[in-house]
Amino acid sequence: MTTDNPPLEAEGDSPDRSGTAGRPPDPAPARPADAVPARPPDAVPTRPADPAPARPAGAVPARPADAVPGRGGAVRRRLGVLVAVVLVAVNLRVAVTSLGAVLDQARADLAMSTFAASTAAALPVVCFGGFALATPWLIRRAGPNTGLGLALGLLLVGLLVRVVGGEATLLAGTFVACAGIAVGNVLVPVIVKMEFAARVGEVTGAYSAAMSAGAAIGAAATVPVGDATGGWRGGLAAWAVLAAATLAIWLPRTRRTAAPAEHRAPATAMLRSPVAWAVTLLFATQSVLAFVVMAWLPTVYLDAGFTPDEAGTLLAVALLVGIPVYFAVPVLAARLRRQGALGAGMTVVQIAGLAGLLLRPESLPWLWAVFVGIGGGVFPLTLALFSMRTRTAADTAALSAMAQSVGYLLAAFGPFTVGVLRDVTGSWTVPLALLMAICVLQTALSFSAGFPRFVETTPAGRRP
Repeated sequence: MTTDNPPLEAEGDSPDRSGTAGRPPDPAPARPADAVPARPPDAVPTRPADPAPARPAGAVPARPADAVPGRGGAVRRRLGVLVAVVLVAVNLRVAVTSLGAVLDQARADLAMSTFAASTAAALPVVCFGGFALATPWLIRRAGPNTGLGLALGLLLVGLLVRVVGGEATLLAGTFVACAGIAVGNVLVPVIVKMEFAARVGEVTGAYSAAMSAGAAIGAAATVPVGDATGGWRGGLAAWAVLAAATLAIWLPRTRRTAAPAEHRAPATAMLRSPVAWAVTLLFATQSVLAFVVMAWLPTVYLDAGFTPDEAGTLLAVALLVGIPVYFAVPVLAARLRRQGALGAGMTVVQIAGLAGLLLRPESLPWLWAVFVGIGGGVFPLTLALFSMRTRTAADTAALSAMAQSVGYLLAAFGPFTVGVLRDVTGSWTVPLALLMAICVLQTALSFSAGFPRFVETTPAGRRP
């Protein structure tokens, strides 16, 4: 029995089939050299690929969405982004601690009033909280990459302005520089979420450690640099070179396309989220503790009988301990399903350090400083949670802005409140007890923020 359309076989593998048993198949008819071979009626047609459309001269060819770049090119690009993010992170703290290192010199040289000097010291934390609120708007208008470029530009302008005049320009330049830092504080976690979604812990650890290192370098190197360059102005201006270099490295990224459009959560949705508030309040408690430690830890040691040099060195110890801790904590957090025990454990260590300062500050001063520095590891933990508790870069930006605005504005009152309590009571008992009570609250918040769940900004059952 014969069939009208025999089944297709792979070319070169088909067995010899004849139309009638015993009769050889008819030879294929000759066809011209340029003729297109006929195909069986049941063959699946194949359409040749469409020709690439003509593009203007100089245009960059589009890459298919599923194309995989060469391994070497991809590695180089990721490494370039990582280096740029780390350099940005160094700038986010060195500009702040460098001013504190020479503020007394600047005050004497410019005959600054106590009010002006206090304003210069308080501006960073107030700007961090205030300008964080506007950063999501900037992301929507310019995109994260361009927004970070603008932040670095503001930082550079501010660093230059604050050294060219008197008291007014010092305050104005500090305000502009800190506005740029505030925007950068919010944007860096967003860039990490976009570029390193599978490596949030490692990259957050790298840039958190860079921030800690920048804080220590700014505090330690500004005075020697100023001595070598003719005074405090030279010491502060030197950091403009670092900001300019970082801006030059980041500028090529501002020409890249913005992040793809994502569902944008309304502000009310973030404010109604228990997860968002847990992360926000955790960031607030650690911010209060951190700024109080930076402002008053040397004074605690001075009142215990240590010299100014010794007190300053002990503060540096607490800051330097943060470098390895800041790197390790986000890496560990990314490997844990629940991060509550990690945050609570570091907070308990900080309570031990504060208790040592309260009961026996002169007995083991280095150990208390180390314990306080380890407790500061809650800061990089919250930075990692900005990405780990959100599904999209847009939500990361919203949570980062919410947490940093609330946290830093509350932190602005921390050093002032502790100072007033110290003056009213005449000792450090009440202020340190208050800090330990904040630590207890922070322990509970660590478990709440560390529970594995997301900030939900879309209706139930939907994903952006």
